[in-house]
Formats: sequence, C-alpha cells, structure tokens
Amino acid sequence: MKNETMAITIIWTKRVLGFIALLVWGYAIFTISRSPAPFAEQAPYCMGSTMLIFGILTMVYKGLEYWEKIHK
Repeated sequence: MKNETMAITIIWTKRVLGFIALLVWGYAIFTISRSPAPFAEQAPYCMGSTMLIFGILTMVYKGLEYWEKIHK
C-alpha cells in the first residue's frame, strides 16, 4: 500500500508542478510582452525565461522519476 501511495503522490506532484510552471511561464511572458520595448529586445527575455522555467521543471521531473524508480 505504501508504494501505491508513493506512486500516486509522485504523479500528482508532477501534475501540480507542471501546472504551476505553465502559470509562471504565462505570467513571465505576459509581463515581458507588456514592456514598451520592441519585439527584438523582448525576444531574448522570452526565450531565456522559457528555457529557465522548463529547464527547472525538467530537472524536478527527472528527480521525481528517479525517486519513483527507487521506491518501486
């Protein structure tokens, strides 16, 4: 039963973290796009924030998958 609970917890943690990452990304893109700067100046910030947010999400996912593999 404990392994089943751990698996469900890990799955829901992944889902919640993915949703939070999308919200943070959307907020970052919205904030950057409201800047009066031209698109050529906004693009690096959009790309950088996207890479940072989803890079961190990927690292957390890989850590959770490793943790899930250990507890099977």
